[in-house]
Amino acid sequence: QVQLVESGGGLVQPGSSLRLSCAASGFAFRENLMSWVRQAPGKGLEWISTIAPGGDIKRYTDSVKGRFTISKDSADNKLYLQMNSLKPEDTAVYYCAIGTSYSGYDGTGVRGPGTQVTVSS
Repeated sequence: QVQLVESGGGLVQPGSSLRLSCAASGFAFRENLMSWVRQAPGKGLEWISTIAPGGDIKRYTDSVKGRFTISKDSADNKLYLQMNSLKPEDTAVYYCAIGTSYSGYDGTGVRGPGTQVTVSS
């Protein structure tokens, strides 16, 4: 059974950093694209980033480029999202997901239950 479980969210002030983690099981993690997506209050799912199976290709949406870094540890079946210089507009529920492309997420990839990130002073 495919399972993705996110952790690491919380309430932080603008300009702070957070590192999200995702524990994956039940599928060939090292052979799949993996993505982070988010959903802000009252809005739809927004693709943030995708990493290649080998970790050598990473893509980001423009609003997080230079601030967020995606990474993976295939030995441990873990996906990460390092988020720096957080802004109030980054407030959302963050999901890790089996990726569907390097430039978006079509909703068909399995995703976890999510972790809440709130950026507020």
